[in-house]
Amino acid sequence: METQSNLNYNRIASAIEYIQHHFKEQPNLDEVAEKIHLSPAHFQRLFTDWAGTSPKKFLQYISLQYAKKLLDDNKELTLFDAAYHTGLSSSSRLHDLFINIEGMTPAEYKNGGQFLKINYRYAGSPFGPIIIASTAKGVCYIAFESNEAKAFTDLQAKFPNAVFQQQDDDLQQNALSIFQNDWSALSQIKLHLKGTNFQLRVWESLLKIPMGKLATYGTIAEQIGNPKAARAVGTAVGSNPIAFLIPCHRIIQSSGITGGYMWGPTRKTAIIGWESAKTQQEL
Repeated sequence: METQSNLNYNRIASAIEYIQHHFKEQPNLDEVAEKIHLSPAHFQRLFTDWAGTSPKKFLQYISLQYAKKLLDDNKELTLFDAAYHTGLSSSSRLHDLFINIEGMTPAEYKNGGQFLKINYRYAGSPFGPIIIASTAKGVCYIAFESNEAKAFTDLQAKFPNAVFQQQDDDLQQNALSIFQNDWSALSQIKLHLKGTNFQLRVWESLLKIPMGKLATYGTIAEQIGNPKAARAVGTAVGSNPIAFLIPCHRIIQSSGITGGYMWGPTRKTAIIGWESAKTQQEL
């Protein structure tokens, strides 16, 4: 059965899609509310509760002009410096600095992960249902998926010979706390990931993009010391196994266009706008 939080997100996603497809007509609050079958007052309240800002303001945060401005701002400040300064200025932006990646050894994922024991659970988020999985060393997988059977099948495909158990653990719970507004008491989030050295370097670089900021594939390529590897960076970004925590949603095209996303372009737009709204509240 669909939870209220998932129902609310689906309505938000429908509103975002409608606004994006009709931005030239500049639809007003009443028009958007009608399209998602809510009264204007209910829609305004629902959207503000979810995003922390009005639909009108949110639209500014997901505009092409806003994205280009963020990219221009990043040219004057390295990603590392940006993460350092914003981390000091806001407790809620420290979360990227509290995520530690440990790469799996070849023995740990040999023969489809036959030596791994993986706990998994289903949970909610501001952007729809997720599945989260962990080994004894850290979280190894997070994905957005509303169909629980498909979510588990996709997880199994990553580690076909691992032993799975549907069970909560502290590693998962600590990671899920990232979706809360107050992360000041957050313990270090540990990730245990299967990836090449290049992929791990790219994923670590993504963590240096502060919440509310955006970067390009080329910027990440420069960050890891291989400026000609933008295409390879794109492939590594697309294979990110940890939704939201490793913020591949903060990578956009150099033109400012949002671009693709493993878990859907509307969800990517929603996350970018949500993060921008949260950080603007702290300024």
